[in-house]
Amino acid sequence: MRDQAERSTQLMRDDARYIWHPFTQMQEYRQESPVIIERAEGIHLIDIHGRRYMDGVSSLWVNVHGHGKREIDDAIRAQIARVSHTTLLGLSNVPAIELARQLVERTPVGLEKVFYSDNGSTAVEIALKMAFQYHRHRVGPDTPKTRFIALTHAYHGDTIGSVSVGGISLFHKTFEPLLFDCTFAPAPYCYRCPLDAEYPGCGMACADALEEIVQRSRDRAAALIIEPLVQGAAGMLVAPEGYLARVRQICTRHDLLMIADEVATGFGRTGTLFACEQEGVRPDLLCLAKGITGGTLPLGATLATEAIYDGFLGAYGAFKTFFHGHTYTGNPLACAAALANLSLFDPVEVLPGLSGRIEYLARMLAPLRDDPRVGDVRQKGFMVGIELVRNKATKEPYPPADRIGHRVILAARNRGLLIRPLGDVIVLMPPLCTEKEDLSRMVTITAEAIREVTA
Repeated sequence: MRDQAERSTQLMRDDARYIWHPFTQMQEYRQESPVIIERAEGIHLIDIHGRRYMDGVSSLWVNVHGHGKREIDDAIRAQIARVSHTTLLGLSNVPAIELARQLVERTPVGLEKVFYSDNGSTAVEIALKMAFQYHRHRVGPDTPKTRFIALTHAYHGDTIGSVSVGGISLFHKTFEPLLFDCTFAPAPYCYRCPLDAEYPGCGMACADALEEIVQRSRDRAAALIIEPLVQGAAGMLVAPEGYLARVRQICTRHDLLMIADEVATGFGRTGTLFACEQEGVRPDLLCLAKGITGGTLPLGATLATEAIYDGFLGAYGAFKTFFHGHTYTGNPLACAAALANLSLFDPVEVLPGLSGRIEYLARMLAPLRDDPRVGDVRQKGFMVGIELVRNKATKEPYPPADRIGHRVILAARNRGLLIRPLGDVIVLMPPLCTEKEDLSRMVTITAEAIREVTA
């Protein structure tokens, strides 16, 4: 026991001494007692002291079937016995080929080619570069189609290209001198409508505003990028029904490529395998990552139509090659994990039983709407955002210095639930395997933590 205590103390000391954590104010982090995870079982994470926590955000939205899922772990072990990595530059490997076929068969019809990368940011970066270069091949190097259209509050990653099409000032303002120009349209944020309209009476005014922007920008825009159905990092902003289909219609009408960023919404999070399915939308480019391997290994994929792929074909001297690649592109271990993950979505497994638990989660969340400090509760599938406000009647937010969201997640942690806030929006995104009893417990703990902090 003494050795274990000494080890834990040393780990906490070394964590503070050596690790720079992402999206973390390190001065405050060093003053708090860190949670250092050592192992996991199902939906639970277990720290170095043996304390168990429910994984309320799927380890940052990646875990799908619970930790230690046998089928995925076995697939990784089997692949290690064959080969762990070989380049995809001029070569290929079996799992990458098989996964590409599976992705094409399961994503919206018309997406025919798969370009692999390592994560969501790179999947988006690739889509932006593909759209840009496609127009140069189609029209010539003097094409005016060099800009992109995105939504306010958008988050598409942390590389320079993906940050350029991001609309969250807190994350992106520092890097403005490095970014390319992007045209932003108002997001469908119904609780705080940027157009001072009210849905559904507004007739989806935000979509009308988007079309006006597209009309003005169509000659200079290479593509429009959108997070289908839910803007995740914005605070789980759920678009009104029909909005995504309208965006597809607008892009088609004005000859604009559509990039769907399903990094967060893909692999069952919204109730279907991909969010685009729910409104019959087929984008020209589709970005995938996060849940693609079930939360085990890093992998990203960008799917393109045959027309975009054909735009890069030509004789060697034409230099139409897409000069982009990553060392671990199409890594066999990650692709093997992704294949096992996808197999679990077949009829006997995840999706058929998900709708009942989505409805149950909605019922559990309903009483929170009456809490005087809860302004809005947004849910799409297993993606939930609970927006906290200082004044419910006026929607007045809390001062940032109060750090209400951060304090709520600390209170939840003390009760055995690990979640993360987006400002003062409390996010719940449990693994899809979470049973009703645990869903109820997660919501109960969240409600208790909100009451404790805002009392």
